[in-house]
Amino acid sequence: MQSDYAASTCPNLETDSDFGFAFNDSNFSDRVLRIEVVHDDDDKGEEDATCNSLANWARYRKRIKKENAPDEVMQLEEEILSSHMPDTEDCATCESQYEDTVAMVEEIPSSSGTTPDRLDEDAMQDSEFCNMDCGIQVKTIHISSAILAAKSPFFYKLFSNGMRESEERHVTLRIQASEEAALMDLLNFMYSNTLPTATPSSLLDVLMAADKFQVASCMRYCCLLLRGLPMTCESALLYLDLPSSVIMADAVQPLTDAAKRFLAVRYKDITKFQEEVLNLPLSGIEALLSSDDLQVASEDVVYDFILRWSRMHYPRIEERREILTSRLACLIRFPYMTCRKLKKILMCNDIDPAYASKVVLDALFFKAETPHRQRFLASEEAHTGYSCFVERAYKYRPVKVLEFELPRSQCVVYLDLKKEECDHLFPSGRVYSQAFHLGGQGFFLSAHCNMDQQSSFHCFGLFLGMQEKGSISFTVDYEFSARSKSTEEFVSKYKGHYTFTGGKAVGYRNLFGVPWSQFIAEDSLYFINGVLHLKAELTIKL
Repeated sequence: MQSDYAASTCPNLETDSDFGFAFNDSNFSDRVLRIEVVHDDDDKGEEDATCNSLANWARYRKRIKKENAPDEVMQLEEEILSSHMPDTEDCATCESQYEDTVAMVEEIPSSSGTTPDRLDEDAMQDSEFCNMDCGIQVKTIHISSAILAAKSPFFYKLFSNGMRESEERHVTLRIQASEEAALMDLLNFMYSNTLPTATPSSLLDVLMAADKFQVASCMRYCCLLLRGLPMTCESALLYLDLPSSVIMADAVQPLTDAAKRFLAVRYKDITKFQEEVLNLPLSGIEALLSSDDLQVASEDVVYDFILRWSRMHYPRIEERREILTSRLACLIRFPYMTCRKLKKILMCNDIDPAYASKVVLDALFFKAETPHRQRFLASEEAHTGYSCFVERAYKYRPVKVLEFELPRSQCVVYLDLKKEECDHLFPSGRVYSQAFHLGGQGFFLSAHCNMDQQSSFHCFGLFLGMQEKGSISFTVDYEFSARSKSTEEFVSKYKGHYTFTGGKAVGYRNLFGVPWSQFIAEDSLYFINGVLHLKAELTIKL
């Protein structure tokens, strides 16, 4: 019989045989497992009986974690719980996961008339009894050390540590009453590779027990069953709130990834569910804001939302700075924020000044890069697990802006549209750019698929709009250009001037003078590596 970690190096070895017939059968066992169950408080019994939903299970688990301090009774010097155990794919990063469990081996007293090499049959006649003085319930089970060692590095170490105790026939574990059912299901699984129940709360209990005793195959099985159950916001948040040792296990990654995807899809448009999202815990916010598909007007909205959430959940400035710097700020795509908002970051007291300076400087350097270099940085970053340089599904497309104050107030705006974005504009769609400013006024570009003036065919149009509404008006000279595939240089397509008042827009309905089918064709003159490069030059006319 081989253990899971050995099977990982020898894939041809079979480790999932069904030994259910041998469970708790003295004929197929070489040891006795003595389970000491420490009773929880009396009032926990009532809650345990009603722990039939994920909400109750979550409350119960947190209560147990808070009330049950590590048991210091019956600790051993042989360091069975802290010694170096065989590495497995799911247990390499486990941290202090056995603090509530005591594993021991006991020598049978000589007065019993038995020897260490022989099972105590008298003790096995009654498989369960209670020690009322200590408030401990004791269960004894026949076990096969080979089967348990094959499934668990914990038991492998217990039975093969080379010490005198590893040769004894009685092994003792001490657990909390709340862990009893899960441990029995886990032991059953180690023999039969199946579980008798599949409710969410019971599967989570078994998953916790499997993590504690390093049974990677059971962790995978529990996660597989949990992924097959309907996902809800409640369950997704609970999966993301599992202990760190469980979360970090490779076997649990598919479950937590599914939970993150569920939250990202459900709250794709955070403005639509703003109040609900503001009440999400930290783990939910991290899952949501890690998504590239988050639909927001711009990254400025993400920044404002994170500030609002952190101020609500962390009213103390010290705690808020810590959580923003260590957990949340890395989820903001600073390079896609507007320059005006980046300036505000430098004056924001919620973020550590040194950290704020660094992210703003990095964002500005990225904005100054060529589009080719920006795409390269984004692809390189994808291998690191971070997405700072990756665009989200913004409602307003990011732009690159160059501003000049002398000799006249002027700005040059660059807008890039992917071919698939243009495809989605047909037959009457439009896409807007992020706002940019000239002379203290906000402007935007909008690309349209519309009919030409004679309404004979669809075509691509580009327009310039003034953002603010009001009585202010001034005249702007503007010029639209696009890169040509033949020269890869910007070619002027339309010039004009317009006296803007608040809320007005001006532009050209057929920027390229061709039907839509010709503009979007595979051999189009205006898409370079699948990207349409547009430029608008604006100058305030004196």
